[in-house]
Amino acid sequence: MLKNIILLIMGSLALSACSQVPSDKASAKETHAVVEKTPVDLTGLSKAYFASGCFWCVEAIFESVKGVEEVISGYAGGKASTATYSQVSAGKTKHAESVEVYYDPEVVSYETLLKVFFGSHDPTTLNQQGPDRGTQYRSAIFYQNEEEKNLAEAYIKELTEVGTFNNPIVTEVVPFEAFYDAEDYHQDYEKHNPNNPYVQRVSIPRLKRFQAKFPELLKEGH
Repeated sequence: MLKNIILLIMGSLALSACSQVPSDKASAKETHAVVEKTPVDLTGLSKAYFASGCFWCVEAIFESVKGVEEVISGYAGGKASTATYSQVSAGKTKHAESVEVYYDPEVVSYETLLKVFFGSHDPTTLNQQGPDRGTQYRSAIFYQNEEEKNLAEAYIKELTEVGTFNNPIVTEVVPFEAFYDAEDYHQDYEKHNPNNPYVQRVSIPRLKRFQAKFPELLKEGH
């Protein structure tokens, strides 16, 4: 009886973790929808890089924001010269699941993207977001210049001074070095796999919490 209970708990945990997607792309095609992205003209757009847990959730959140034209799921913050899902999930490269955000600065500012970032996850949990644990799920801002660094640090200071969070913010503010696109099946994962157990239990509720909190930032129809 005890053995059956343990197996049931382990199975439940497996269904609730972002890292439980097949790492082999071919096998993933059999169980997860793979839809080619419609090409988007990204000419003249600015880019920003963030990590705040499972990139399925983070991608969907930023894509719902006015002025954001495209979001790519991928990997950043590691020391290896390349990154794959199986490597990152195993913690071999020190990368974090991240997003590359293409945005129109005339519509949405970098400061607003910081508001989206801190308003859509818990930046006080070290190497953890929801059910996902490990350095690949850490909270991080990858700045590309001194202006982004200063804005990020100033915003963290402001959140700390007003006591927005009960615990200290542990978000890393580190220089951007490289970004590696995640495998095709990860792109727009939440949109194309709405019946996935993790998406239903974690991703969608997280997106809805953000949307309820910041309706003024959302695109029409979100």
